[in-house]
Amino acid sequence: MTRIQVLLACVSVSALAACSTAPSQITMRGPVNASSAMFDTRTSYGQFLAGQAALRDGKSKEAAGYFGTAAVLGDDPGLIQERSFTALLLAGEISRAAAAAPTDPDATEAVKRLGVLTRVVESIAIGKGKDAQALLKAEPPGFPHQQAAALLAPWAAAAAGDREGAIVQPTLRNDKLVQFFGQQGQARLFERAKRYDEAETDYKALTASAATASIFTLDYGGFLERRKRHADAVALYDTALRAAPADQGLLKARARAAAKGAPPPLPTVRQGAAEGLVACAATFAGERQTQFALAYLRLALRLDPARDEAWVLVGDLLNQNQDPQGAIEAYAHVAPGSPHYASAQSKTAWAWNDIGDKAKALEVARATAIAVPNDRDAAVALADLLRAGGQWNESVAVLDPIIARESASPDWRLLYLRAVALEQAKRWPEAERDLQAALKINPDEPELLNFLGYSWIDRNEHLADAMGMVQKAVAARPQSGAMLDSLGWAYYRLGDYKTAVEKLEAAVEMEPGDPDVNGHLGDAYWKVGRATEARFQWQRVLSLEPDDKQKAEAEAKLKDGLGVMGAATKSTVAHN
Repeated sequence: MTRIQVLLACVSVSALAACSTAPSQITMRGPVNASSAMFDTRTSYGQFLAGQAALRDGKSKEAAGYFGTAAVLGDDPGLIQERSFTALLLAGEISRAAAAAPTDPDATEAVKRLGVLTRVVESIAIGKGKDAQALLKAEPPGFPHQQAAALLAPWAAAAAGDREGAIVQPTLRNDKLVQFFGQQGQARLFERAKRYDEAETDYKALTASAATASIFTLDYGGFLERRKRHADAVALYDTALRAAPADQGLLKARARAAAKGAPPPLPTVRQGAAEGLVACAATFAGERQTQFALAYLRLALRLDPARDEAWVLVGDLLNQNQDPQGAIEAYAHVAPGSPHYASAQSKTAWAWNDIGDKAKALEVARATAIAVPNDRDAAVALADLLRAGGQWNESVAVLDPIIARESASPDWRLLYLRAVALEQAKRWPEAERDLQAALKINPDEPELLNFLGYSWIDRNEHLADAMGMVQKAVAARPQSGAMLDSLGWAYYRLGDYKTAVEKLEAAVEMEPGDPDVNGHLGDAYWKVGRATEARFQWQRVLSLEPDDKQKAEAEAKLKDGLGVMGAATKSTVAHN
């Protein structure tokens, strides 16, 4: 497990400063649309609007260009400078962002605080540690940057040549992140000062707790290897591998230590400072504060441009912001041989799939599975892409050997994935077997309960058991429209059409774009005599990009109804 995965569950923080109101002398003449030329880009404010739209769409580089032009044309230099700074920071143009960081007393306080942090990082990056240390002391950035400021302070001191200041462990009241990563930084700085006993005391404390061992084992192991204590390092890695036997980073480290290979170098001052920023970025990402997370990752990469886990998380955030091309560019920074390579390439494949280039997605996924044949995640990603592309039997074939290898300790998730592909491949008995096996491992998992329960309901089998299963699933996830649809369909199959309508109406509210849910509600309406509304729902199915089966069923129902009440009268509502 990577540090990023461990840290993705943290406290709530504020978002970046909201966009300021447009200057009062500007008259808006319609909605701003990033995809159309709705603004006169010959004017400063036209450039500003274009920059705002690009920034909202996650196109930070384009935004920075618009804001730069707006600043030259200049009608409101303060506001434009703030937006330009934000765009440059999010685009990774840290040197330019530091130069553009607002310092005017009238500037937005939140932007000024982030500007101070950016200037501190840039000072460390260009070797001006004394400037960084002085800035942190003179203008300590406040909320929500206290964690970053605390973690950066020792590294700024180290960059400034302040040996005593460098080994002071940072603290922040009731803040575990600062406690743990501050102690990690102290351990490294003790090691830099050749105070090895004190460094080892910190490393041991970080790996002694189950809560932090998975995060800091590689750090302590690297220290042991640098001290030529290879047997101790192997023992440490073996202990960690018992909890995470497939962890590629641990496996690689163990093999290196066992062979007494060259140890990982002690991180530089810049790399150590970057680590704390990545930890803070993961905190923001865990609370979906994507702009702060991306800003911190860009700052970290200014200090340590080869930090692979940061590039992976940048790609993840860009993907979440509907920028798959930017995500692909970020993932491409992770080189073969990195523990993060397989993950980055698998995510690259999914990004190509999101763009719509399914052939390229499969090409990347297949190449990754070949390049790292023992990487479980790469194989699973290939299987999932094959399933998503309708190549169900091929997906099953990729999963079969993985599940067979892990038969002594099966993973319910892999059984579930294979069951989905088997069901789509019309191999129901095998799918049913996998689902039942998965439920033995994890009997309360809502996804399993819903899938098997719904499948039985749809096949008109084991209805009483299926009803109990979907009821349990809905109780666990009451906001899931898909699971509520299963429950409604169960009532339909049992002939309780009134209750079916009630449940399916609620399901459609949660999943208005799902063809199956809309079709089920139409069927239930028909059964209770609401033919006009039934036809409306079936017509809606045709507007929701149904597959061939869904389309054929909806068209047949629109023509003949369900055949129980006879042909329904034609409804004009259904065709509006």
